[in-house]
Amino acid sequence: MILGDINMVKKLDEIDLNQPLNKNDLLKVLKKEARDIHIQDIMKASHFLREDASFMPPRDRDDFIARFTRAFFTRIKDIKDDQTDYQGVVNPVKLRDFLKVQEEQSINSRTVSERCFHRIARVVSTYTAFVREESIHPVGTRFPGGFTLRLVDGVYLCPVKDKQKDTPSALCRFCVSVQDKSVN
Repeated sequence: MILGDINMVKKLDEIDLNQPLNKNDLLKVLKKEARDIHIQDIMKASHFLREDASFMPPRDRDDFIARFTRAFFTRIKDIKDDQTDYQGVVNPVKLRDFLKVQEEQSINSRTVSERCFHRIARVVSTYTAFVREESIHPVGTRFPGGFTLRLVDGVYLCPVKDKQKDTPSALCRFCVSVQDKSVN
């Protein structure tokens, strides 16, 4: 993407995905979006997490809410402060499909809190998956059965990747993690 053009782009939806997009240009757009996310938005997203996790056992639920709320705070700050010069380009077809899944989730939001959650998750997960090329879920995320996402020798091991990668609303197919073979 021509540098002058990306400076005019203010939102992910405005990116022209019909031309090459380098990671640094995508980061510039994500920084603009991250600056528009405020503490109140993160608190609303945390409220949605509490509602969404109400079925979970208390120990797992509390860990889940704390981990994702902390991840949102941390990642938004990381995005705003990131001065890394990233090499490479973003796969525009993969990014288009990724954003489409997230747009559908946002459209189907039933509450303001859920919309805030999806808005933040969109910025954070785009940064994580396409700029940093890291696992979308934070390392240590617990899944049903007590299994966690792990980082071993630079490889993200997910206990549910194979079970979720074909789920249309899941972002697993876009994630760099691989199935943790120690989990059957």
